[in-house]
Amino acid sequence: MTTIASNLQAVRDAIVAAAKLAGRHAEEVSLLAVSKTFPSNAVREAYLAGQTRFAESYVQEAIEKIDKLHGLDIEWHYIGPIQTNKTRAIAENFSWVHSVDRFKIAERLSRQRPTHLPPLQVCLQVNISLETSKSGVEPDNAEPMAIEISKLPNLTLRGLMAVPAPSDDFNLQRESFEQLRKLRDRLNLKGLQLDTLSMGMSHDFSAAIAEGATMVRIGTAIFGDRIYLKGAT
Repeated sequence: MTTIASNLQAVRDAIVAAAKLAGRHAEEVSLLAVSKTFPSNAVREAYLAGQTRFAESYVQEAIEKIDKLHGLDIEWHYIGPIQTNKTRAIAENFSWVHSVDRFKIAERLSRQRPTHLPPLQVCLQVNISLETSKSGVEPDNAEPMAIEISKLPNLTLRGLMAVPAPSDDFNLQRESFEQLRKLRDRLNLKGLQLDTLSMGMSHDFSAAIAEGATMVRIGTAIFGDRIYLKGAT
């Protein structure tokens, strides 16, 4: 078994354990393998170990991998910041976008989604910890934006995504994820039908699962430490 395959199995086992501890079924939690900065052969290794959902943050790098791995049955998720000049490439090449944080971006994705493809599945990114360095709509502004995005054609608003301020305290981790879950529940009371909470990474996914995560975004625990290249877009 390769290192990636063994790491994947360890993560899957940890998801099962976290779900059981939370009184949930592991099948309720989808694993996204965050493959940004890792080469296409690493993605292929994970795919051969049974992983089919992959997440990327840099458009140009992602497109190169998507082209190289064209014959594989991979569901590609975009989770990085979105520049207006990248929306067409994202709309044309991804099945999911987790990092929509402005109506302008959502409108461009809607307009540029090819009509022969299924609707683009999107999440509204929420700056749950109100960090100035983080993208995302502030929680108080999430409702009107979510309602407007939900009206756009060629998109399906599925839920919310967040990257809370890092903490090693399990209870503090849970508090941040609880805020996102409660926000999702409030939006659903307003008539939205959001079924997705994209939250939790390698260091905090157990706490996210305890608070209802339906998608966890795991990179380091699967692929190892990243080496960031200058100029990635």
